[in-house]
Amino acid sequence: MTDPTPASLTHLNAAGEVHMVEVGDREATRREATAEGFITMRPEVLTLVLEGRAAKGDVLAVARVAAIQAAKRTWELIPLCHPIPLSGVSVQLEPTADGSGLRLEAKARTTGHTGVEMEALTAVQVGLLTLYDMVKSADPAMTIGPVRLLAKSGGRNGDWVRDGEAGRGAG
Repeated sequence: MTDPTPASLTHLNAAGEVHMVEVGDREATRREATAEGFITMRPEVLTLVLEGRAAKGDVLAVARVAAIQAAKRTWELIPLCHPIPLSGVSVQLEPTADGSGLRLEAKARTTGHTGVEMEALTAVQVGLLTLYDMVKSADPAMTIGPVRLLAKSGGRNGDWVRDGEAGRGAG
């Protein structure tokens, strides 16, 4: 990995000013990114969510839809992101191995000129915030995090997989 100098930070021009990166000359390739995040909650609240008995209904379904919507609108939320025609977004929710909460994984896909890491990360963040919103009255002490990129594929920088995630990353 290179040092984060102005020359390697693509959202800075030669003068160190913020700008939107030109991607039009890049080759359009199939790109995929996978991100994950966690929300911890009291065991009884997790049971309500998993059994579909939360006061606001099917919390998991609403979080999935919110995550997908967020991926589609990332360019409206993150100032220097390009609008990307997504070919697919998938969201998985599952209890954590230790039973302390939920793990949300989002995969974003496109064939285009720039990557979809921000779309996957935004999907995770908004999905987790939606979970928080839907059951905050039952457990205001819920904690979100960590949220992280697991893998990306395609593009001029090639494939990247977080150490230890080879079996769960982009394919």
